[in-house]
Amino acid sequence: MMMWPAVALLGFLVLTALVIAMGTQSTARYEQEQRAAARSAGARTASEAVGASA
Repeated sequence: MMMWPAVALLGFLVLTALVIAMGTQSTARYEQEQRAAARSAGARTASEAVGASA
């Protein structure tokens, strides 16, 4: 009789862990893309400044 509540709780915990893991990976990928975009924008700005002074 106590088996089904335990199974439901276990399923809930497994699905919660899955959502957290997927969110962590997605956030890491987003932050990596943002850092790469910021670096390329910074390099572009620096090269434009050098070209303007020449």
